[in-house]
Amino acid sequence: MRFNQLLLCITFLASPLLVMAEYVEPATLSDDNGSYDQSFGETEAESYSSTYQFEDALTLQDSLWDRVRDGFNMPDIDSDYTNKHEQWYASRPDYVSRMLERSKKYLYHIVVEVEKRGMPTEIALLPMIESGFNPKALSTSKASGIWQFIPSTGKDFGLKQNYWKDSRKDVTAATQAALNYLQKLYTMFGAWDLALAAYNAGEGTVARAIERNQRLGLPTDYQHLSLPDETRNYVPKLQAIKNIIFRPEQYGLTLNEIPNKPYFTTVQAPNKIDAKLAAELAGISLEEFTALNPSFTRPVLITENSYQKLLLPTWAASNFTNNLNGYTRPLSNWHSYHPKRGERLGDIANRFDISLYELSATNNLKPNRNLVVRRTLLVPAGNHSTLTKPIDAVAMAQIPIEVAVEKAASNKYTAISHKVKQGDTLSKLAKRYGVSSKQIMQQNHLKSKNLVVGQTLQFEQQESMTSVSGKKSSGAHITKASYKKASSGSSHRSKKSTSSNKSSSSSKKSSTSSTKKSKTSHK
Repeated sequence: MRFNQLLLCITFLASPLLVMAEYVEPATLSDDNGSYDQSFGETEAESYSSTYQFEDALTLQDSLWDRVRDGFNMPDIDSDYTNKHEQWYASRPDYVSRMLERSKKYLYHIVVEVEKRGMPTEIALLPMIESGFNPKALSTSKASGIWQFIPSTGKDFGLKQNYWKDSRKDVTAATQAALNYLQKLYTMFGAWDLALAAYNAGEGTVARAIERNQRLGLPTDYQHLSLPDETRNYVPKLQAIKNIIFRPEQYGLTLNEIPNKPYFTTVQAPNKIDAKLAAELAGISLEEFTALNPSFTRPVLITENSYQKLLLPTWAASNFTNNLNGYTRPLSNWHSYHPKRGERLGDIANRFDISLYELSATNNLKPNRNLVVRRTLLVPAGNHSTLTKPIDAVAMAQIPIEVAVEKAASNKYTAISHKVKQGDTLSKLAKRYGVSSKQIMQQNHLKSKNLVVGQTLQFEQQESMTSVSGKKSSGAHITKASYKKASSGSSHRSKKSTSSNKSSSSSKKSSTSSTKKSKTSHK
């Protein structure tokens, strides 16, 4: 046995190319950049299975950190910037510990993907400075996931973003996209530090800095370029992380041990299943499940395809498939519901016996009782099945991720009762009460514009309109005040407010560094 191990070691040292050729590629996710795969079985399949990632038998290190150190290949940067960031991390051992603990779930996969491309393993540490390995990290410029893609660059590299999921948070998909982008930048600039600078600031920013130095006859390497302050700190920050990983004791830090083997694997799952149920079938906490599948943005995981793929800890995969194949109850407790005209979020929450906070979070809305919602919502499938419908995954995927809603009725509305007199017309009444003819017809179920003397009309009027003249309108009987949705005017104000917010946001962005200007920048 020892002879075989010795022979294996000699083979590894002498034939690195053979090692690469015989490398057993870990299971990857396909379709939608790794989120689900139509190729996993046809509709007549009776059971689900899991696909495990296997460690390369020729990899001898027990510790992933040893494997990472062995792959360091970028020139060191010794500068005041590097020293500053070394001191920053060294003075925050709790932060470093939390960051390294989060990295346990993802780092092995990233190292394998980096090695497959022949890239230096420093690249695998990049999520530490991008997001602290937090897959839910979201920057002020809306960069998301451990690799911090902004929406536009994410789409450029195939990361889909819709109502059901945000693939920028998908660890496997985003890793593939980030490495593709970095390889593209390396091809453009010919050096990894310049590629990293372009990843941070955009290739346009780096290209212009190089052209400027060429015109001035100055060196065009990273440290001589005039770059935004964030970008000048970017590579030294990675160098500081590299130094800490290489000699943690020198900084008074301890590395959380990470085994040199896969943490997660992929499993087949039905095209609709609640996240909570999936976690229960796997025998893991919902928090753990979400950490491995952060791209799903709703409590029900759903796709229009026959199957979808989920990530689970390697030890939990068989639990999931076995329990799923024996599960006979409904896989989802959610339906879709289209609110009635003027219906408020608080009323919907009460109707479906769900907290306002949970309903808001489920549907990406602010928890405001007076929000008027005009699009389909996810609600619990319970006693109100006559009011709800099975989820149409394709249709709901078209719902904007950031949904515009109306704030209901900060203005009071008064119920008006008017008895038609000789000479009254719809247009005259509409003008008198500050409403539209259409509103009067709709609220009184009128099929024509003809009015009958003595007929009683009832409709709602914005309370401020009743006191325009300081008096109540003649012929009207004000019965009660209510808080109901405004007519089209409220919607118009909502849109103006949204536009104003966008303008304000745009103004703020334009005043920041040029890293925010480049569309190709990931931040």
